Amino acid sequence: MPIDPYILLLLGTVGLAALFPARGPAADVASGASTAAVALLFFLYGARLSTREALDGLRHWRLHVTVLACTFLVFPLLGLAARGLVPVILTHPLYQGLLFLTLVPSTVQSSIAFTSMARGNVPAAICAGSFSSLVGIVATPLLAASLLGGSGAGFSADSLLKIVLQLLVPFLAGQLLRRWIGGFVTRHKQVLGLVDRGSILLVVYTAFSVGVVQGIWHQVSPARLGGLVVVEAVILAVMLLLTWYGGKALRFGREDRIAIQFAGSKKSLAAGLPMASVLFGAQAALAVLPLMLFHQMQLIVCAVIAKRRAREAAEVSAQQPAAATRTAVGTGTRSG
Repeated sequence: MPIDPYILLLLGTVGLAALFPARGPAADVASGASTAAVALLFFLYGARLSTREALDGLRHWRLHVTVLACTFLVFPLLGLAARGLVPVILTHPLYQGLLFLTLVPSTVQSSIAFTSMARGNVPAAICAGSFSSLVGIVATPLLAASLLGGSGAGFSADSLLKIVLQLLVPFLAGQLLRRWIGGFVTRHKQVLGLVDRGSILLVVYTAFSVGVVQGIWHQVSPARLGGLVVVEAVILAVMLLLTWYGGKALRFGREDRIAIQFAGSKKSLAAGLPMASVLFGAQAALAVLPLMLFHQMQLIVCAVIAKRRAREAAEVSAQQPAAATRTAVGTGTRSG
């Protein structure tokens, strides 16, 4: 079972915030650095994303529309349905985080990795993840504003303006400058990847520092966390089944169904954490907790499924030469 090392770093950051939260002037510095880090993250997202490659993928539009519908329609509907679990299983803040989880875009890297492992349509997974990230820059804040606007999350016209300035403007700047800096970004992918991850750790530390100062851990009991894990497991199971058998009902081939399953059933931690820091502000700590748990859960479950799909593909490949050999032998016997 894969344990993402980055999850361990995130948990370590949460522990650091619990023991040594930023207070007073240090909190102001951390908040300012976190704001700059989020802007840098989305600038780099824009600089990396090739719009030409994404537009080339429009030829397979049915698959991409299916993935987008799973990500931004079916997932949010499941999140809204979970509202009936408040307050019996979930507290209201945990439900807000769960609903936010269902609104974030799909992953790119892990969708590609699992699709490749399972011998699926890798180019389709690349395009589907890129489309989801691109759409999520606009769709996730708008969906959050509409679905969480009346739930005490503090959304307003000022909040939406902050989202535009801190997320959308840096992203568009990265897209506009990609022509000149795209090569540099590609050549230094590993170093900039460390910048990405370090920025997200800073965002998490700042969010949980605020939560610790406000007494966040007194709001979450082990029983509530256990209930959250069960609810997330059910949502993940529903999406995995729906993407696989729904793809079959829509008459997609096996390789396309694999891409749909892995791109349509996962959520991006890298995109969701910085978005939450902007959308939720002081309440971001509880908001990102469901996403962190879901991220690790989806990695474990999808790794098992990808290995199973790979074994199935290997068995089919082994059976096809054997069947061809038997046919050839039979034809030769009749000719003789």
